[in-house]
Amino acid sequence: MELAQIQTDLNNPDFQFRLKAIASLKDYDSEIAIPLLKTKLHDSEFLVRSFVAMALGKQQTADSFAALMQMIKFDDTPNVRAEAANSLSLFGRVAVSHLVTTFFQDDHWLVRRSILGALVDLETTSELLDICIEAIKGEDSTVQESAVDAMGTLANTDVHDASISQLLNLVNHESWRVRQRVAYSLKRFENPQAKEALQLLRKDSDHRVVGAALEELLP
Repeated sequence: MELAQIQTDLNNPDFQFRLKAIASLKDYDSEIAIPLLKTKLHDSEFLVRSFVAMALGKQQTADSFAALMQMIKFDDTPNVRAEAANSLSLFGRVAVSHLVTTFFQDDHWLVRRSILGALVDLETTSELLDICIEAIKGEDSTVQESAVDAMGTLANTDVHDASISQLLNLVNHESWRVRQRVAYSLKRFENPQAKEALQLLRKDSDHRVVGAALEELLP
């Protein structure tokens, strides 16, 4: 799309035109694209702002990073903040501390699950464990379950012992879904404590937890 048409469409009352214009900016250098994207940081449609967050993640500059930080801190829609978190993670290690801070400050499940997934992909260890511990303390079950899954990825890392200690504390968790995830994660740890905990989970009161703990033993 020609630049003049993009500029026109960015101000079209029909948000579908604005979405197409934002998508078309991928063909332009950051010097052109970022200033135009920033004009839509406060667009009335959250879907437009989500597209802006996605587009900014593909522009690896200090300016786009700062714009994403603004979105993740101040946007009033969780979907947009979650998309901003995903885009920040594309910057690599430089984004990790900001994502951790956001996790502790923003308790919306969508934002937190996005950050958990991002830190798993970035192969952090201590930072990932920190937010997993915080997630378990929270009240959202989907975030708790995602955190248990994430702790399973920490087997054979420098936080191996701390991770398995956290998982062992969840063997008797009130939620069968959490206990089921614990069973799956414990299988990734090769030590006596993990094996003992799996033996307990094979006697769990919920058949779905038992099934998860026994899964690899079934023919």
